[in-house]
Amino acid sequence: MTNTSDGFVPRYGAGSPSMANSGRIPAQPDAPGDVWKGIGGMEPNDDTLSGMEIPLYTVADGGAADTDAEMAQALRPPHKRVWLIVLLSILGVIVVAAVAGFFTARWYYQDKAAPGITFAGVSVAGQNRAQLADTVKQAVNATKITVTDQQGNTVTASLKDLGVTVNEQQTVSELVSAKNANPFMRINPFAKQSVKLAATTDKLALSEYLTGKLITPDQQAIASTISYDDASSKFVVNAGRGGQTPVIDTVTKAVDQAIDQPGSVHTASVSYTQTDMPISEAAAAQAADQANAGLALTVTVNNGDATTYKIPAATIASWTTTTADPAKGTIAVSYNKQAISEYMAGELGQHLNQTKTNQVDLVDASGNVIMTKTKGVNGVAIKDTATVADQVYSALSGNRSATLTVASDVTKFDTEQQKVTWKIVVDRSKQTATVYNNDQVVQTFNVCTGKTGKHETTPGNYFIYLKYKVQDMRGSNDDGSRYLTPGVKWISYFNGGQGFHTANWNASGIASGDPTGHGSHGCVNMNEADAKWIYDNCPEGTLVQVVGAQPTSPVR
Repeated sequence: MTNTSDGFVPRYGAGSPSMANSGRIPAQPDAPGDVWKGIGGMEPNDDTLSGMEIPLYTVADGGAADTDAEMAQALRPPHKRVWLIVLLSILGVIVVAAVAGFFTARWYYQDKAAPGITFAGVSVAGQNRAQLADTVKQAVNATKITVTDQQGNTVTASLKDLGVTVNEQQTVSELVSAKNANPFMRINPFAKQSVKLAATTDKLALSEYLTGKLITPDQQAIASTISYDDASSKFVVNAGRGGQTPVIDTVTKAVDQAIDQPGSVHTASVSYTQTDMPISEAAAAQAADQANAGLALTVTVNNGDATTYKIPAATIASWTTTTADPAKGTIAVSYNKQAISEYMAGELGQHLNQTKTNQVDLVDASGNVIMTKTKGVNGVAIKDTATVADQVYSALSGNRSATLTVASDVTKFDTEQQKVTWKIVVDRSKQTATVYNNDQVVQTFNVCTGKTGKHETTPGNYFIYLKYKVQDMRGSNDDGSRYLTPGVKWISYFNGGQGFHTANWNASGIASGDPTGHGSHGCVNMNEADAKWIYDNCPEGTLVQVVGAQPTSPVR
């Protein structure tokens, strides 16, 4: 301790002795961060407690207080600082929890209906696509419209009966994407949004249904329509007739209400009017012309590699729809976008996908390519058919032809080289067939090739690809008549219908080497033993080279 006039100044440090309790009075501590001041030239106190310097306290040795307790009290942080730290910690936890909850909710509802979304008056929050599809189906099935007329006739109809086409897939997508514009509002359960059915109404179908149910056949007015005729491969007009027709305005309003509020029963009443024809033949003929113009369009899709598919006119016809309004006497032509999308997703791959096939080149002993035995084909897997479906829909709707490319993944083929071991050289100028194995002559045979000027055996490089021990051979004569040669033996085809085979009927032509007077329809005629030798000894894949000029007379 340091003795002062006011008492003792303690220097607390590890192992410092306790001060006597003799009426000591603590002085005011230094400002935070000050160090103790030395007295009488002493060094400042750098004793520390938990790494912090201890402020100076001056104590009078009055014995009225416990210096250790006073010191502990002095070392405590101020209360305000403690509560501030606690409050900030709590707020931090709340913020972290809120952020985590926000992102968790966004992830959970990314492919589900968001909180606050209702359909048919019922909350669908948290339902996934399959559940939403079931909800939509149940609501559609429960929706009915009861229609009465002034004579007391009544009919209760479904939406489908009244010409309503429900797009279930679009409805589900709209339920899932509702409130997507603002991510914070999307997960807010207090932000409400009601989604209605995605549906279209065919007013002609509605009118025809009510006409059939409420008006006797002999009094019914029939609208002119169009339909696709398979025999003529075009749209034709179906003429209508005059008669009684329902006034459907109130029913149309009831249908609109049912689409907005599915799952309930709605009512409407109808009256009737006399008309010459709800839709004229002229209006239908104009619609048929427009539909047939669509069939004449050329819409092709390629896979970005080697394959192109032209959409058949009959397929375009199946996408063609009409929307008729008997009250206005009009009939309009359009295209079913959903049908196009489904076709592209389900059918396009069958026409444009390619299985990878490695190329096989036949090479000689020096590695030079003689010919390609198997042509390489890249592997192609199309993708993103939705985009090309939109393009097809746009082209048809705009009445224009289009050449489109669907996105695809392409896998390049590899090239393999296959060394030629067996080779047959057909020399037309000598009328011989010489067999080589590893470039060594094995056999040479007399032959008679195709007839000069008409059916000559085609020069080029080929390979044996198909064999028959016996086959009935058919073809066309020069005069157009058909021929049949039964029981031809030892056939080895190398170029389409051209091949080596037995020709017992052409022994003189083979002996003389005379394709001008005794030539075949393109095959290489041989004696039976020779044709059998090639069949037995030259496997499929054997290279066949047809060379030399065609003779104009016998060569032997």
